[in-house]
Amino acid sequence: MKHLQWEILGSLFFFCSTFGFSQKTISEGTVMYDMEMQSKTGNKSANGLTGSKTTVYLKGGFSRVEMSSPLGTETTLFNAKTGTGAILKEYSGQKLMVTLTKKNWDARNAKYEGIIFEKVNETKVIEGYNCNKAVAKLKDGGMLTVFYTPDLVPMNKEYSQAFKNLPGFPLEYEIETDKSIFKYRVARVDFSPIATTRFDLPKTGYRVMTYDENKSGKQDDN
Repeated sequence: MKHLQWEILGSLFFFCSTFGFSQKTISEGTVMYDMEMQSKTGNKSANGLTGSKTTVYLKGGFSRVEMSSPLGTETTLFNAKTGTGAILKEYSGQKLMVTLTKKNWDARNAKYEGIIFEKVNETKVIEGYNCNKAVAKLKDGGMLTVFYTPDLVPMNKEYSQAFKNLPGFPLEYEIETDKSIFKYRVARVDFSPIATTRFDLPKTGYRVMTYDENKSGKQDDN
């Protein structure tokens, strides 16, 4: 009887080791995407985004998402614990920091609120990860198509409201609007430690505006 019990426990342990722990929770890491934009209207300005990259840095409840292009850079910093953050814009030698409250963060991501992904019967392997396909319709009428791996799950799902309800991590995705298609494909996944200072807001060098001031075009004189 004891021999049978040990055999059952051994089988359960093997099952859990093989399947239960194959999924990796990303508590800290860097994910870089190559990005391109296709205009549906023949707008040549889309070429300005050729060679652009988006890099996601995650560390606990902190996130930093950088989009760099030949036109400049735009970085979004967010603290999931406080619900606050900032957008750093660097274009044509100008440096602007737009502060975000929790209300601002929700307003900025309103089109992703309640997003529901529908799994599609299509798979592919991306950078060695098995990926499933899913699609979702956005509140503004846009479409989001994603290939995600269930083998990677971010501990901080607040880093992206678009993928908050996704059962895995996006490795390839595209957002289609009336005028354009934005495509992202993972170029590198790195789980090396990240310095906490990378998530700090800059103290100097930026003109500071609130989210509402930036939307209305009003500038901060302080």
